[in-house]
Amino acid sequence: ASSNVAKVTFHNPGLQEDPTCGPLLDAVAIREFYPPMPTRGNLVRNHGFEEGPFPIFNSTNGVLLPPKQQDLVSPLPGWIIESLKAIKFIDSKHFHVPFGHGAVELVAGRESAIAQILKTVPNKVYNLKFTIGDARNGCHGSMMVEAFAAKDTFKVPFKSVGKGTFKTSSFNFKAVSSRTRITFYSSFYHTRIDDFGSLCGPVLDQVIVSPVA
Repeated sequence: ASSNVAKVTFHNPGLQEDPTCGPLLDAVAIREFYPPMPTRGNLVRNHGFEEGPFPIFNSTNGVLLPPKQQDLVSPLPGWIIESLKAIKFIDSKHFHVPFGHGAVELVAGRESAIAQILKTVPNKVYNLKFTIGDARNGCHGSMMVEAFAAKDTFKVPFKSVGKGTFKTSSFNFKAVSSRTRITFYSSFYHTRIDDFGSLCGPVLDQVIVSPVA
């Protein structure tokens, strides 16, 4: 916010095929975010996605977060949504979340990616640890999450049967500068077993980057 007064405007650009209909708007909420900070044991801000746009009222489908091309101010504090498509923010009330109350679901394959830029020491070795799984929402199949840190790439396979299982993986990388970008995306596209028109994907949670002694 640039002042203590803000104007909120909703506009239908009229892109629907039938000009006599349009989107339904309901339950508008505005919430203040608190800037997350890294800790001594973890360089990642908002590492467990506990700060985010939690669903309002009975929203059981999660919250779609637009990419930075559409929203320069990230709706997910600490993270950059740098893909062409949205990612989904999910909560533990309506989905299976590995840790805490929030997580993200990478719902659009390689077009659904999130990133964060960390402060690092050049030539120092760090460990990146993260948890992936499924949201217990009928998303099934052979999944793969790709993680990038500095010049290193790590691929984590995961077999989902849509029952809410998860696994934790980690790898080491060497920083090449004082700023290191970590990025995550899903290698494949997935749909729910009960609705082939609904995109879904692996869940990402509990991202930890710490220096290796």
